[in-house]
Formats: sequence, structure tokens, C-alpha cells
Amino acid sequence: MEQNKPYRVVVTGGGSGGHVMPLIAVAESLRSKLGPQTEFLYIGSKGKIEQDAMNGAGIPAVFILTGKMRRYFSVQNFADFFKIPLGFMQALWYLLRYMPDAVFSKGGYVAVPVVLAAWMYRIPIVTQDSDAVPGMATRILGKFADRVSVAYPTAMNYFPAGSVALIGNPVRSDVLSGDAAQARNLFNLDEAKPTILVLGGSLGARVIDKAIVTLLPKLLQETQVIHQTGEAHYAETVELSKELGIEPDSHGYFPRAFLPMDELKHALAVADLVVSRAGANAIAEIAAVGKPAILIPLSSAANDEQRMNAYEIARVGGALVLEDGNLGENIFFNKITELLKDGELRGRMAQAIRVFYHPDAADAIANELILLMRQ
Repeated sequence: MEQNKPYRVVVTGGGSGGHVMPLIAVAESLRSKLGPQTEFLYIGSKGKIEQDAMNGAGIPAVFILTGKMRRYFSVQNFADFFKIPLGFMQALWYLLRYMPDAVFSKGGYVAVPVVLAAWMYRIPIVTQDSDAVPGMATRILGKFADRVSVAYPTAMNYFPAGSVALIGNPVRSDVLSGDAAQARNLFNLDEAKPTILVLGGSLGARVIDKAIVTLLPKLLQETQVIHQTGEAHYAETVELSKELGIEPDSHGYFPRAFLPMDELKHALAVADLVVSRAGANAIAEIAAVGKPAILIPLSSAANDEQRMNAYEIARVGGALVLEDGNLGENIFFNKITELLKDGELRGRMAQAIRVFYHPDAADAIANELILLMRQ
């Protein structure tokens, strides 16, 4: 059913860039289809990633208490026990005031109170899961959603057959507009040397940071490294590199606490090899630009989803997988240099990983939301 007033959509999810960036990709698609007057509101956790991303996308945000559902003992479980119902009451209030036409959830524990509140108000809900094995929170949300979008065939088994569809992971279109020449200017790169891009995820990965820095004296003899460390690990990583006599932005080493999209897209364009955690969003962006990758799954990830993601990519030849425990100096260095020396292998890997890029994923999810809003 058509309406005269602008459509209103609430987006929810958070905790990492992987849970936030797809929200923006779908919002961008909705704006293109429904017009710039379409209104959005983010309801979720109050973190720097969420605030920066929503500010950059021009999406107003309100924040609620969110409790994480851990399967292991933690003192935080006791505090979070009280956060969950309080967050639910906050979500009820914000949805009542805003009363959107639909809710798009990226899944995860942050989205639980918002989706449950939307279900109580009978607001249409679309939820999306990025991983090969959905997390517990997303499995719960799938029971309340009108539509569930997944990115891997293995994930379809966890949701009702009538509501789930294999659509892929939404990727912001910006990621495709990177330029290698701009990257060389931005980072002062040497065109004659291959470039390694290291991504520990939006929150960083200390084990990868330390392993890469240990290799720098050998790596920088033949290559150059752009290294996203994460805000929490930047100072420590830079200090370690200085102890080896390698100053930031010299000797071919370019550490950054965080790479915003207007820098990340160029870094991806110039990279000859990407070393990354195996988060779903990182994989989707690597697949979008077709880059060979070494994936290092987070061993502590809930449900082991990163390992499942990584091995799904490796199964088709799109990446080499190394576990955290296999980042010893010799093994790690040998794998990197072997790949950089074998252009034919890297070409095959780049082609294979592109299978996991679904250019129409954001549009497909936007279409589902529009269909539900117009019913």
C-alpha cells in the first residue's frame, strides 16, 4: 500500500564494523529506491564504531542498554542479566515514539531487544545473518522476523524454510570505487613493491598485530605493509615497530588505528595480498574487490563462526587459512612470501573469492523491506 508520508525504517545491530556497515549499505539502497526523504533511525549499542558510522551516513541514533548472551562464565553475565530487560523497555519506548514502517536487523545480541519490541508492535522485521553458522542471538531473532537473509547455504538450515533466503552480505558500493594510484599518493607507496594490507577487523587483533610486526624486518625488504591495528592496539603496535627501528610511515610500513571507507577502498585497490580476520563483512569486502587473502579466524568467536567462514572460502580456493596458533615467524612469513611470488595462484584465489560477493545483496534486502512496508 502506497503512502504519502516518507517511509520510516529503524536499523539495529552493533558491536563491530561487521554489524554496522551492512545497515548503512541497505539504508543507501532504500534511499535510492524510495527517495532521499526516507527517514532512518538507528537503535542499538553506544560505541565509537556505531556513532561514527551513523554520523557519516547521516542516520540519527539513539542508544539502549544491551546485554550479551555468553555461553561461558563471566562476571559480566550478572550485570547483563539486568541490562537485557531494561534495554527491551527502552526499545519499546523509542519504537512507540518513532513507530517505523519496518525494522532491519543485522542480528547479534545488540538487536535482540529492538526486534522483540518491534514484534510486539507488529512492525515488519527483516533480519540478516552474515556467517556460515548463525550466532545464538540471530537464531532467536529468526523466530520473530518476517524475512531472514543469509550469506552462506549452510546458514539456511537454522531458520524456517518459508522465511529464509540466500541473498549474501550487503557491501557498501563505496568499496568498489578504490583507486590504486590514489592509494600510492595517500600512503606514499613505492609502485615497484608489492603491497600487503593487514586488517584485524574494526576492533583490531592483537595476535595478528604482534605477528606482523615481528616479520617487518624481513617483509619490508621486498614489500610494503598497510596495517589497520584497531584503536586499542595502535599505540602498542607502533611501539613494537619502533623497538625494531621501524618508524610509522617510513621503511614501507604504514600503521593506522582505523581505515575509514574513503581510505580502505584505496588500500584494497592497491593490495596484492590481504591478511585479515575472517569476519563476514571483511570477507565480503575482500570478495567484492577480488583480492587473494590469508584469513586468520578469531579462535574465541561465538559458535566458531569465523573459522567456518574461513574454511568455506578456502574450500573453493579463495583463501589460505592460518589459525592463531600457526602465526609463528617462519610459517607465517613463508606463506606470505609463497603467495606473493606466485602470481598465477593469487589470480586463481582472487577469482575464486569473488563467488562470495553478491552485488545485489543490499538491493535484495531493501526490496524485501519495501514489499513488507507496502503490504
